[in-house]
Amino acid sequence: MEPVRTSARQIEMTSRTAKAGWAGAALLLLALVGCGGAKSGNAEAAPPADQAAAGTDASGLTAFQMENGIGPITEPVQVGEIDHELAETGEKTFTEKCSACHKMAERYVGPALGEVTVRRTPTYVMNMILAPDQMYTKHPTARQLLAEFMTPMPNLGLTSDQARSVLEYLRTQAPGSEKHDGSEKHD
Repeated sequence: MEPVRTSARQIEMTSRTAKAGWAGAALLLLALVGCGGAKSGNAEAAPPADQAAAGTDASGLTAFQMENGIGPITEPVQVGEIDHELAETGEKTFTEKCSACHKMAERYVGPALGEVTVRRTPTYVMNMILAPDQMYTKHPTARQLLAEFMTPMPNLGLTSDQARSVLEYLRTQAPGSEKHDGSEKHD
């Protein structure tokens, strides 16, 4: 079989055609994205029927997910009095796995966590620890944090028990907790 010979002119024409195809595809994509969601007037659009039936909002999340995050914890985490033994275990895990990026009273690589249990539900905190990748992909609050801090929290592969112990430790850091005296800083 004889090799196929391609002239410089044929190569140039093929290259131009490919470039034009990519440019056209990019313009089409911009047009679809730019025009797809615009609504005229001030009236808010009703959610699609399947969203309303499922009890989701525009982001596709249920009210439970909006409040408690997305991840393996799908029922509210019940907390009572602080379990000091569990909190000690959580402090060790926090020091080993979390303190490189988080401090209690100051912004660092990630947000300050001293008041996280005041701002977020226990279930949200555990889901953020256990499934940060899902949270950043789907949850608007986590996406906002990613935009603000510009560093995604890695999935550290903690177990649910480890995450629960870290939660218990974080509860001891909240203002008004029985262990918090306002002077602790965790390095």
